[in-house]
Amino acid sequence: MTAPPRPALPREVRIIGGEWKRSKLPVADTPGLRPTPDRVRETLFNWLGQNLSGWRCLDAFAGSGALGFEAASRGASEVTLLERDRTLARSLTASKERLKAANLRVENADALAWMARCGADSFELIFLDPPFDAPLAVPALDAAVRIVVPQGFVYLEMAEAVPPEALAARGLSLHKHGRAGAVHFHLLQRV
Repeated sequence: MTAPPRPALPREVRIIGGEWKRSKLPVADTPGLRPTPDRVRETLFNWLGQNLSGWRCLDAFAGSGALGFEAASRGASEVTLLERDRTLARSLTASKERLKAANLRVENADALAWMARCGADSFELIFLDPPFDAPLAVPALDAAVRIVVPQGFVYLEMAEAVPPEALAARGLSLHKHGRAGAVHFHLLQRV
């Protein structure tokens, strides 16, 4: 018996709000890359508010860059995109240059190692959307707690809902939670 075919992913995603609304970002055909769908991003930014002026944001597993570019488009003062894959990092840099995104920085780096070196309380918002085929969500969440400011937000996508006791043990509270297909998305707040 053969495995069912992998569903086709979009070749591009569009920014849904802010300065670059309707601008498109390319999506490479890379294993494990699954950009956050428009509907989920729209929900997330409704939860956060449409204007992120003055916020420092980190997109730790950038991939297509949809989350980080969305934050930059909505006025974040600084957005750092981390991408380990060199080809994807080059694509992110090309999109940054095309959009003239002065508030956005792309780093070709391993997210966990980079966050371990980062200073405490460095970001108001951290996006964690690690590849589902790698056990990175929990270590990434542990790293993010240290570098998000008190009352700051951590957005996390993973295959299951995070138990409240696991959040409390990390000094986080569940602000909002949703589900889209097999993906649970969480907006957490450092308490």
